[in-house]
Amino acid sequence: MESASQYQEEQRMRADAERNAGKLRAAAAELFQERGLQVPLKEIARRAGVSHGTLYNLFGSREALIDEVVADLAADRLNEVAEHALACADAWEGFVYYIEKVCELQATDPALADVLSGRYPGAERLMALCARASDAATRIIERARQAGTLRPDFTGEDLALTFGAIALLARAGADAAPDAWRRSVTFLLDGLRAEAAHHPLPVGALAPQQVFEVLGRLTGTP
Repeated sequence: MESASQYQEEQRMRADAERNAGKLRAAAAELFQERGLQVPLKEIARRAGVSHGTLYNLFGSREALIDEVVADLAADRLNEVAEHALACADAWEGFVYYIEKVCELQATDPALADVLSGRYPGAERLMALCARASDAATRIIERARQAGTLRPDFTGEDLALTFGAIALLARAGADAAPDAWRRSVTFLLDGLRAEAAHHPLPVGALAPQQVFEVLGRLTGTP
């Protein structure tokens, strides 16, 4: 039978674990937002004031920590943008709003830019979020195409590559030219209007697996 002292020790250890987990969540949230999801785990542990081993003991992997810290916040932000875009009476305005707001989120939150890259397949909650975001984007695109305002050959795969390219531009220009991405987005949107589609595209749209591989190379993820 468990003694009182054993019970007290277990309670103390449990309280220590909960306290350390809270410190790690807070440190991860800060560093992910500052530098993206690739920040070294040792730096997260250091900022939290715990050992590297404690991080692994409590969370097991980077993907588990990402799911714990990032998934819900990213889901709230992306869902809000998608819902607003779909609620716009004008389908083109909704499409433009979605592109501009998602790119803005990527430019101001490196963690969210990494979320949209879909490069953490071991983070199950994050991958489910990416799937939902992709479905919402498809609805926004299709709505604008059916309205005749978006060129008919633009696909969800094209959008994924667009977000990946703009995220890299925003990250590279964060200090020297923090708003440069806005200029590129405006050029892009003008070129996506249905009336701008004067010439057929030289190649077909990429398949989803091709997009995944290309984004992996862009972001340096195997």
